[in-house]
Amino acid sequence: MNGPFDNIFGNTPFDLNRDGHIDGGEWAFINDTLFSDDLDTDIDEEDELEDELDMARLDRDELELMDPEERWDALEDAGLDPDDFEDF
Repeated sequence: MNGPFDNIFGNTPFDLNRDGHIDGGEWAFINDTLFSDDLDTDIDEEDELEDELDMARLDRDELELMDPEERWDALEDAGLDPDDFEDF
């Protein structure tokens, strides 16, 4: 007997045990893979800016000690947009 999703997902990589049927575990895998929302990622803008600074090998504390013109030049030299870091 075929399940309701066998015609949709049967004979695909989602049929993990290759039995020709999508069982509950496989359906859960499909749900998690295709239909998951990104609400559980709690990355805010400040975290993203911190990551950009880390990748550019800039230290936030050192930037805070610089005068605005030096900070602007350091961010530009690192290839970052200084406007993004005004309120940082």
